[in-house]
Amino acid sequence: MSAGINVAEAEEKPQSPPSKPSAARQRAVLATMSGCAALVFGLGASINLAVGRISTSVLHPSATEVLWIIDSYLVAFGCLLIPSGALGDRYGRKAMMLLGLAVLAVGSALSAVAPSVLILLLGRAAAGAGAALILPNSLALLVGSFPVSRHGYAIAVWTAMAGIGGAVGNLLGGLILQFFDWQALFTIAVPLAVIGLMLTAWATPKLSTHDNPLNIGGAFILVVGIFALLFGIIEGPELGWTSSTVLGAFVTAALVFLAFVLHQLRQKYPLLDPRIFRSRTLCAGALGIVLSFIAMYSLFYLNGQYLMNAHGYSPVLAGFSILPMPLALFYASRQSVRLGERYGSRRTLGWGMAILGTGLALLSFCTPDTAYLYYALAIVVIGIGSGLSNPLLSTAIISSLPSHQTGVGSGINSFTREIGGALGVALFGTILNGAYAARLPQEVIELTTGQNAAAHKSLEATLAIIKHAGSVNPALVHAAQVAFTDAMAVALRVVLAITALATVLVVSWYGSKSTPQPENK
Repeated sequence: MSAGINVAEAEEKPQSPPSKPSAARQRAVLATMSGCAALVFGLGASINLAVGRISTSVLHPSATEVLWIIDSYLVAFGCLLIPSGALGDRYGRKAMMLLGLAVLAVGSALSAVAPSVLILLLGRAAAGAGAALILPNSLALLVGSFPVSRHGYAIAVWTAMAGIGGAVGNLLGGLILQFFDWQALFTIAVPLAVIGLMLTAWATPKLSTHDNPLNIGGAFILVVGIFALLFGIIEGPELGWTSSTVLGAFVTAALVFLAFVLHQLRQKYPLLDPRIFRSRTLCAGALGIVLSFIAMYSLFYLNGQYLMNAHGYSPVLAGFSILPMPLALFYASRQSVRLGERYGSRRTLGWGMAILGTGLALLSFCTPDTAYLYYALAIVVIGIGSGLSNPLLSTAIISSLPSHQTGVGSGINSFTREIGGALGVALFGTILNGAYAARLPQEVIELTTGQNAAAHKSLEATLAIIKHAGSVNPALVHAAQVAFTDAMAVALRVVLAITALATVLVVSWYGSKSTPQPENK
């Protein structure tokens, strides 16, 4: 079999699979792989809370360097997800999983003791590379450890933990920063990765692989294309979506992806055969996950700003206040498979996407005077919608590919989550900041003009200037908060409109009532 998907070679005789682990060992694999997935997303999310401290640290990073301290992890992670899945299919998912946990631990340790910005960037990128080895191979190991009849359940639990990882990262990150400096965020990841490594070595089985060569040229072209795409998405809100740098990044990404498609179609052993995207079920799964993560990461981007600046919550309280969402997501994920079997996967998916949109609509009515219980209700609805839909969408991707390519399928699944999260932050942040600046009252604009370039885009910066202008004017503070929540409503409704329109495609493309699962090979 190939390192990618080769439709023409479907008739090749697969290797016989090893026997499945015992039920107790399966539970251990499920807990370990799900925990590792949560660690990957939590490590990426927690650093956002430490931006202020890193900016003023002894490293003295520039504004651009601060941005890339955050994003170097995400860029390395996103670029390497699909190649990492292919490495697992070729050399063993367990071996790549163990390597990924070791690299994550080393990268995190290097980040914690970094004496310069350059070393910190290298440490973050190394941790991201380790995360890229972990995520797709953790799902592939999980699927390979369970019988076909239990794949839906295993994927649902893994999906739930991956989905709540960002929320848990924010929560634990807030607690850590309450008592320690920013280096502790990286330090804590080291023992967690080591524990994951030991449990993976003990619990997980060795799965069958293939002997065909890796398509190194295809992997290189794909990494370049993904880097250009992520660079454009990350820099878009800062440089402007019509800037030459951002447009150049997107044009480069489009040309490189075209070159990748042409290159792969000529290969005997492609990294990723473009013809797999003829499957509407696979496309439905990929598009649906992108939409779900745009919505969830819009909430993650919004949560701290809204609760801390519009309601005056502390960082720790703001982190705890989002807990109802991941709890609802985890519960709904556990129910999605059962509901899919009872009512049909397509119908359950449609319900989930509709509930997700309802949550976004409810959230858009929040104001500075909205009670927390209403806010909690809105984010619980978002969690239920994501929880019902995400496992079915992930199963659609995994089940569309032959079992000997589970690593590549897992890489596609993980990559769509990464793109959805990056798009969510970039899209929502751009609309929110622009709408906020347009809605600030004239008296607030006059007070803040010339004092801080970000004052007209950031509620936090606006409030800081108002509070340091002498006697605090409650009317100006409230006016700025209202401008923010009005802008928040605009951004949420734009995301809702995009989600609603694309959901029609997702549901129509999705397979039959029950997505067929491939036989293990």
